[in-house]
Formats: sequence, C-alpha cells, structure tokens
Amino acid sequence: MTRAPSIKIDIPGALRDCCGGATELSLAVSSVRAALEQIERRYPSLYRNICDETGAVRRHINLFVNTSHVRDREGLDTALVPGDVVTILPAISGG
Repeated sequence: MTRAPSIKIDIPGALRDCCGGATELSLAVSSVRAALEQIERRYPSLYRNICDETGAVRRHINLFVNTSHVRDREGLDTALVPGDVVTILPAISGG
C-alpha cells in the first residue's frame, strides 16, 4: 500500500476557531476531495464552513492548490502531490 502525499492546508484566520486555532493542517491525501473528507472527520465544524450539506464547496469559499483555483483544474478531484499547498480563501465583500 502506497502512502498518500503529505500536503498542507492553509487555514484563514476567520476559520481557525473551527480547528483548535491551527494556522495550517498537514494531511496525507491524494486529492482535494480526500482532504475535505479527512477535514470532515477530524474538524466537522471547519468542514461545515467550507462545504454545504450536499458536500459542495460553499459559494463564498475559494479553494486553491498552490496558485490555481480548483475550478480551473479538476475541481474536487484535483490530484495532490507531496508539498502541495491547499489554500482556503473565503470571499471578501464590502463596499
């Protein structure tokens, strides 16, 4: 059995309370979907802020792998390799 790559998830300040104040998480997963599944198991409150009840990423949340938005790649099936950084970026609104 091969081990999944170790990747980093950057947690924005607004969501850190959902994961014990962590600024980043290190996960051994092979896709964005697998990362979200692990977050759902380990940090359900964080997961609920990222995904809705259907498992879709919420409209106001953007997910990036390194510098590419997942919607410009393979969506939640975007493959991850060791050293990748997944950034959770809530949309910023104001006027």
